Amino acid sequence: MIDPAWRDGDVQPITGELGAEISGVDLGADLDDATIAEIRQALLEHGVIFFRDQEFDAEQHKRLARRFGEIFVHPNYAGTQADPEIVMIRREPGDTRVVGEDWHTDTTMMPKPPMGAILYAIEVPPFGGDTLFANQYLAYETLSDGMKRLIDGLRAIHSDRLVAGPQSRASVGRSTKARHDDAWRETVSTHPMAIRHPETGRKALFVNVSYTVGIEGLAEDESRPLLDFLMEHGNRPEFTCRFRWTQGAVAFWDNRCVKHLAINDAGPFRRVMRRVQIA
Repeated sequence: MIDPAWRDGDVQPITGELGAEISGVDLGADLDDATIAEIRQALLEHGVIFFRDQEFDAEQHKRLARRFGEIFVHPNYAGTQADPEIVMIRREPGDTRVVGEDWHTDTTMMPKPPMGAILYAIEVPPFGGDTLFANQYLAYETLSDGMKRLIDGLRAIHSDRLVAGPQSRASVGRSTKARHDDAWRETVSTHPMAIRHPETGRKALFVNVSYTVGIEGLAEDESRPLLDFLMEHGNRPEFTCRFRWTQGAVAFWDNRCVKHLAINDAGPFRRVMRRVQIA
């Protein structure tokens, strides 16, 4: 584990298996390479890391993201946002749905899904609107040996047809709209159901409710029970942590080994977040 006194920061685990809150770091500053390396190591060790009381604008947000990789431009928000490199996620009073309210890994219909995302809280409700995260290393490692052998040889089909396009109703009842125009075209990719993380070498379960629509080579009635089991298994409480947002808080998650879910319980309150994804 990371020494909790690394540099000027402090790393406090959120739970026994996932997440850590880091203090003593100003993400809006022009951080040196050593600090960026420490943050990346914390991300790899804890899966998702959190920071409080940060203050940085959109350009500083993008500068920070670029220290970890190229910015990923989300195709299903193209033309719906002022800056294609940023997704503003707004939840207004009266909304009945929110972005990300199902357990998901971001944008897995892409041939190369993003490695992670940095989410910044601009306006938060006094209560509600928390985000849950789930460790997919543990989701894989706690499967039986027989199930591991089965899924190690399978690839899942990922599509964005459930979350975007004219046939999807995913944006109904929410202020943040994805693309649902007639010019939209479905993106489909296949990925191993158990992926090996390129930096840690650990295996992680890689299926999710929002994008995984089938298993390559299997009929729908064959693949659905297996996918349903694996998706529910991946959300077991002992694999998760829960983050309560405050104004200026930041979450940075590793999309390769962590799923997340936005809880829609903010009642009459507004919630405004700014997200940059990293390729």
